Amino acid sequence: QLDRIIIHQQVELLEAILGTETSSKYEIKNHLGQRVYFAVEENDCFDRNLCSPIRSFTIRIADNTGREVITVNRPLRCNSCWFPCFLQEV
Repeated sequence: QLDRIIIHQQVELLEAILGTETSSKYEIKNHLGQRVYFAVEENDCFDRNLCSPIRSFTIRIADNTGREVITVNRPLRCNSCWFPCFLQEV
């Protein structure tokens, strides 16, 4: 049972050096700092670098055995990244 979680984004070396966005990876830990889940964001390079804050994505969350337990999907809500006419929803 979890009463609190800590989400820590893993920074890729390539992302830190070049300043470009790579697929995000997260460790989800309990209040003791023990990893209980691992999350990976799936999207393409175009979305990450040009539509960053409003990009579409799928995040797959897996437990420590690698079994997927949650999938979060956020589609792009507008036809153009330049004119976000609808609020994003997950």
